[in-house]
Amino acid sequence: MIDITGKVAYITGGSKGIGLGVAKKLLDSGCKVAISGRNKSSLDAALQQLGAGPNVMALVSDVTKLDNEHKAVAQIIQKWGKLDVVLANAGLGLFAPVDELSENDWHQMIDTNLNGVFHTLKASVDALKDSKGYYITLASLAGTNFFATAAGYNATKFGVVGFTQAAMLDLRKYDIKVSTIMPGSVATHFNNNEPSQKDAWKIQPEDIGELVVDLLKMHPRTLPSKIEVRPSRPDKK
Repeated sequence: MIDITGKVAYITGGSKGIGLGVAKKLLDSGCKVAISGRNKSSLDAALQQLGAGPNVMALVSDVTKLDNEHKAVAQIIQKWGKLDVVLANAGLGLFAPVDELSENDWHQMIDTNLNGVFHTLKASVDALKDSKGYYITLASLAGTNFFATAAGYNATKFGVVGFTQAAMLDLRKYDIKVSTIMPGSVATHFNNNEPSQKDAWKIQPEDIGELVVDLLKMHPRTLPSKIEVRPSRPDKK
C-alpha cells in the first residue's frame, strides 16, 4: 500500500459533515489538510475539532467563484509547497416538485454542486499535474437514481458523475487519478437534518474518510473510478 504521510489535501465544504469526517481521517493518516467553506465561524469551529495544529488550515472560499478557488489553491501551495489530493465535496440539496422548484434554488444547486466541482478542478489541475495527484468528487446515489422532488438535485449529481468520469479520461495521461464517490444516506446536516442516534444506521462521515484513505493508499495501477456506497441495511421502521 502507498504511504500517504505528508500528502497535502484540499477539501471543499470541509467545515462539517462528510468534508470534516474526511479531514479527520486524512490527518490521522499523516496528511496535511486544508479545508474550505464560505462561513468563517463554521471553519473556526471545525479547526477546533481538528486540533488546529500545523498540519491543518482553513480557507474562506466560495466554490461558485473560480477566483476564490484559485486563491485557495495558491494559499495551500504557498504554505506547503504542493497539492496532492483534492476532494470537491461542497454541495447542497433543495427539494421541491419540479413545477414548484424556484429558479433561485435551481441556480444555487447548479452553481455549487456542478459549477463548483469544475471550478475546484480548474484551479487545482496544474498543481495535480505537478504532483501526479488525485482528484475526487463527492456525488451521490442520486447521480444514477432519480426520485420525485429532486429534479434539480438529480440534474446536478448526474452531471457530477458524468463530469468526473470524463475528467478521469482526460487527466489519466498526466498520471492524475480521478474518482467520484456516490454515497447513499449519510449521517450529516444535509437537508436540515440534525445528526443523532436515530442516524446510527446510516453511513457515517468517518466511513467516507476511511474510503478516501483507502483510495489514496491503493496501488497506482488500479483506479476505482466510480464508487457507490450505501448503508448495509436500511432503517428498520
